[in-house]
Amino acid sequence: MDLQLTAQEHALLMTFLRERQCELLREISRTDARAFRHVLREKEAILESLLRKLAPADIRATAA
Repeated sequence: MDLQLTAQEHALLMTFLRERQCELLREISRTDARAFRHVLREKEAILESLLRKLAPADIRATAA
């Protein structure tokens, strides 16, 4: 699937994803229920994958 975004759309999407990732990490650290924590960790892993895929190519190259 191809998705074309303007620079502004890309920046906003990245901001939303990073904010949600931070919220999830906070929620994971405060959650006692193992099953729920596992679900949250799976969501955070998906978010991390999306952030890596959406990072500009020059940032991905330096991070690798």
